[in-house]
Amino acid sequence: DFDLCDLMLFAGSNAAWAHPVLFRRMEAAKAANPDLKIIAVDPRKTDTTAFADLHLPIQPGSDVVLYSAMLHVLLWEGLTDSTFIADHTTGFEAVRDAVRSITPAFAAQICGVPEADIITAARWFGKAKAPLSLWCQGLNQSSHGTANGAALIHLHLATGKIGQPGMGPFSLTGQPNAMGGREVGAMANLLSAHRDLSNPEDRAEMARFWDVPVIPANPGLTATELFDAVGEGRIKALWIACTNPAHSLPDQTKVQAALASCDFVVVQEAFADTETVAFADLLLPARTWGEKEGSVTNSERRISHLSAAVAAPGEALPDWEIASRFGLALASALGRAVEGERLFPYSRPADIFLEHVASTRGRDMDISGLSYDVLDFHGPQQWPMPVGMERGQTRLYQDRHFAFSDGRARFYGGAYPLAALTAERTDARFPLALNTGRLRDQWHGMSRTGRSTRLMAHADRPVLSMNPGDLARRSLVAGSLIKVSSRKSSAIWEVCSDDTVALGQVYIPMHWGGNSLASAGVNALLPIAIDPVSRQPELKHAAVKVEAIEEPAYRVVLFRAASEISDERGSEEQVLIWRQRLSQVLKQLPDAPDWQALTLAGHDAPMVALELAWLIKPAAADAMLNELLAAVDLRPDDGQIYDDRRRGIYKQTEFATVKDKNCEGKSCLVGLLLAGEALAASWLKQAMIQQQAAESFQRWVFAPLANAPQGSVSSDRTVCSCMNVGEQAIKAEIASGADLLSLQTKLRCGTACGSCVPQLKKMLQAK
Repeated sequence: DFDLCDLMLFAGSNAAWAHPVLFRRMEAAKAANPDLKIIAVDPRKTDTTAFADLHLPIQPGSDVVLYSAMLHVLLWEGLTDSTFIADHTTGFEAVRDAVRSITPAFAAQICGVPEADIITAARWFGKAKAPLSLWCQGLNQSSHGTANGAALIHLHLATGKIGQPGMGPFSLTGQPNAMGGREVGAMANLLSAHRDLSNPEDRAEMARFWDVPVIPANPGLTATELFDAVGEGRIKALWIACTNPAHSLPDQTKVQAALASCDFVVVQEAFADTETVAFADLLLPARTWGEKEGSVTNSERRISHLSAAVAAPGEALPDWEIASRFGLALASALGRAVEGERLFPYSRPADIFLEHVASTRGRDMDISGLSYDVLDFHGPQQWPMPVGMERGQTRLYQDRHFAFSDGRARFYGGAYPLAALTAERTDARFPLALNTGRLRDQWHGMSRTGRSTRLMAHADRPVLSMNPGDLARRSLVAGSLIKVSSRKSSAIWEVCSDDTVALGQVYIPMHWGGNSLASAGVNALLPIAIDPVSRQPELKHAAVKVEAIEEPAYRVVLFRAASEISDERGSEEQVLIWRQRLSQVLKQLPDAPDWQALTLAGHDAPMVALELAWLIKPAAADAMLNELLAAVDLRPDDGQIYDDRRRGIYKQTEFATVKDKNCEGKSCLVGLLLAGEALAASWLKQAMIQQQAAESFQRWVFAPLANAPQGSVSSDRTVCSCMNVGEQAIKAEIASGADLLSLQTKLRCGTACGSCVPQLKKMLQAK
């Protein structure tokens, strides 16, 4: 459909970063059809908004007002399809009446965008032959996310532009197999094949299918409700699988207190160092996706059969087998072993898939024609694919029949919560709107991507981004530490200047958590505000204030590179060991740091990087330094020491002869500790990342210099993380007349995941 549409509307999605592979296809569609219109709705300037013909930088939470005003324009200018509405929908009159007063002029005041741009967006949508709307978590993760989604879908229903080639609403799901989880009923209020737990007929049908007496009528608890119950003592045992709530949920203070108070916590996890594992009484080792067999469903309903790529380590088991073994053991303990064998008869993933397939027969997602053999022979298939079909159905609703008993689509009358755009409104005490979102090369809580040093190259330290105007207005300096406070919590962050963030707003990436920071991350600042329909928490917004703080009384910087290990995988394993050791030391400190950044860096020379700051110097500073040095095996034998006890300054280096394309057989800096004074940390880190020969800067290594002596250390910023291509090399090629294709051919940048391609294009445009 990307190739067939003539308009793309991005809603709450920075697809250029969050879905880079799909975004390459979108760019190709635009190149093939220059008349393809692109609208991007996002409070920030992003690589996706740079791709757009029209950027609507709305105020946080005002999505529903924008789309309602666009519907107002469609109705006013006769761009709706009255025949489609009459024949194939219900509930239109209530929605029409609700948007009558939501004029573009009214919406402009609420959304903070020009009235003319709202009208333009509506006209483009209404006149498009095949408009495609694409949304992600920026739309969903709201206290009225259901209304947001409905208001966007209303544009398609009102114009009848749905279900045909190139058109319709398309959810860019936020994680792999998010759709598959819903298909099997893996939500608190669902049963298999889109059955509703509150529906007596659905419950009875699944009870017969599973041959059990009854299925409970009450739904389970959603994630935020679950931790309320744990904190109140109503839940005594908690089993957590495939998620990291000690990082991912809002109001982290409350969540972590609940975990700490729970009598028995089981964590089923593939990585032993996630924030939630720290609360586990029992840790069950699980396999990652590449170590197990199963099926997944992607955003376009396409089911794939995946086989294990590598053998699993140790005693790690696939999730289904952990659950199945537990079910059998529980049945035996209850004296119901025979029933357990009947309910858990699985010996392989294919057995479970066939049971799931049978449960879908006659449903909207009927896949009774599928099996692993069919998927292996014909390739991935879209649902529905009932018995008798050779291929899955490409598009839903082409026959204008929708997934309700009467076959009609529903206009949603609850789509207009205009009283509160975000759960927390800014005011004189908390004047800034906090937004959260993704980094280009990271994923969720970084339990996996955070283990790769090359994925840290684009953004290797946690920062709060603020518009330069807001920085100046508050007399704040980029690179300094500030205190950010919400109505829930406060923490110290490093602030950076970023003109992609609008005035009156700040931005913190979602990925950094307690393993990297002295706080639980951005989610500790967020309120618990829940969508009444979907029960989705508002994970994108909070009202905050920022304050300058005094210069920290004591700073420590520790960098340790594994350059002496020639194998890159071995180098990364070594720095991960060092990081884990440092994490353990930090958790046991009697005087916890007020600010902390424990991250990875480097590419060919992976390194661990630790930066700490105390507003009051810790009493046992010397003992702490010894523990940190021991954790990363930083030895003074092959380096230098600077020790000024009177001023509380201690510095230590380690040099090693490394074999590398940039520094073969030469001495390089591989370890650095700066305590009490750390002005040179930034440029010395660059010297380590680039494995520059130490002879050019060694005499300055202990000098209190914020910038490298001229000509001693070159500054280069990684643009392409996959191929380790820096800014300087790209600029040199551009100066010689290179275009995008020649950059990709010669330097290979932008040829893997492609997420750096928008940045390459910006650099080409700026030449």
